[in-house]
Amino acid sequence: VQLVESGGGLVQPGGSLRLSCAGSGITFSTRSIGWFRQAPGKEREGVSCVSGGDGSTFHADSVKGRFTVSRDNAKNTVYLQMNSLKPEDTNRYYCALAHTEVCGLWAGEYEYWGQGTQVSVSS
Repeated sequence: VQLVESGGGLVQPGGSLRLSCAGSGITFSTRSIGWFRQAPGKEREGVSCVSGGDGSTFHADSVKGRFTVSRDNAKNTVYLQMNSLKPEDTNRYYCALAHTEVCGLWAGEYEYWGQGTQVSVSS
């Protein structure tokens, strides 16, 4: 199983980025996918997730209204659309695949992790 994130980069405050998480070696459709972020020396924070099955989503309060998460099961890919980015969103972002269908933002639910992609928000 491999998860590969892409789409990170440097953006000005108020800008947007779309992260992608492409999976191989396993079918995404019945499992939940989460997005997490972590800065050096800090704890990993759950950001957003999308459930398998009905595709319901959940977001942390810190990103609610700004980030959306979606999945394309045909491509085995999940996306994190990040709008109205703030400097405090600067982090390394990771996607993860859970062994459960209903998603949550507790890292312990997630079985497989990607290597992450860096997002930097600065003027």
